[in-house]
Amino acid sequence: QVQLVESGGGLVQAGGSLRLSCAASGSNILINVMGWYRQAPGKQRELVGSITRAGSTAYAESVKGRFTISRDNAKNTVYLQMNSLKAEDTAVYYCNVVPTGGNGWGQGTQVTVSS
Repeated sequence: QVQLVESGGGLVQAGGSLRLSCAASGSNILINVMGWYRQAPGKQRELVGSITRAGSTAYAESVKGRFTISRDNAKNTVYLQMNSLKAEDTAVYYCNVVPTGGNGWGQGTQVTVSS
C-alpha cells in the first residue's frame, strides 16, 4: 500500500490559480503512474490527469491547457498546478496510483472556486 497526503487546496476566485501537492510513502513507492483525481458533490470521482515516472502526462479534456501535473521522484511528491480555475473545478482533489488497484485514498484537499 502507498500512503498519500494531499495539501494545497483552498478558496479561490474564478480565473485564479492553486498548486496542490501529494506526498507518497510506504511500500512500492517507485510507482510508474501517478494521477490526480477529483470528486465534486453528487458526482463520481474522476481522473483529472496522470504522469509517468519519466514525466509523460495525460489530461482530461475538461482541464487540458489549464492544469499541469509534475512530479519530483526524489521527494516522492506529485504536484498539480491549476490555472484559470472555473467554478466547475470545485471538488475534493485526491492523488493516487493509476490504476488504483485497491490502493487506499488519502483525505484529499478541498478546492472551492467562487464565480
